[in-house]
Amino acid sequence: MTIASTDRLVIRDWTDSPDDLARIYDIYSRDEVMRWLGGGAGLMTDPAQAQERVRAWRDRYAPYAGRWGIWAIEPRAAGRAAGSVLLKPLPGKDGTTPTDDIEVGWHLHPDSQGHGYATEAARAVLDREFAAGTRQVYAVVMAGNEPSMAVARRLGMTHLGVRTDWYGGIELETFVLTAVD
Repeated sequence: MTIASTDRLVIRDWTDSPDDLARIYDIYSRDEVMRWLGGGAGLMTDPAQAQERVRAWRDRYAPYAGRWGIWAIEPRAAGRAAGSVLLKPLPGKDGTTPTDDIEVGWHLHPDSQGHGYATEAARAVLDREFAAGTRQVYAVVMAGNEPSMAVARRLGMTHLGVRTDWYGGIELETFVLTAVD
């Protein structure tokens, strides 16, 4: 299912297709991607884990009927996903219980970085979320992840400094974007 689109991108559900599963594994088995996602927790070591990951994402976000989730970013010209964009409730200090705070995020394959895909996909899901009535959305970034902090800034997000409100209390560079009336 297509969630949003731009002139260059389609934001869609990840599928069980062999191409999607191979790309998920290729992204989420890379240290250079996973080191920014909770210090590497969830690093895939077996291609079969890709199908498990898609199933877990579907199950976790099914109650939200497409409003929130983790979706594939597919450049129209590429024919394969560049990475993921997410929009979801941030987990609280216990690391699991969803809060009322909404997060936008992005995980791109190294071969797809530097093309503006993360900014463009995030802007599309942010526009959709603000149209649904959400007043503010956060981006949380591991210290040192300068490319992701640059995406947050390009989105017009305000840097709030380091906070420990979410993901089990780990220190995260925090950005916020407030809806414009």
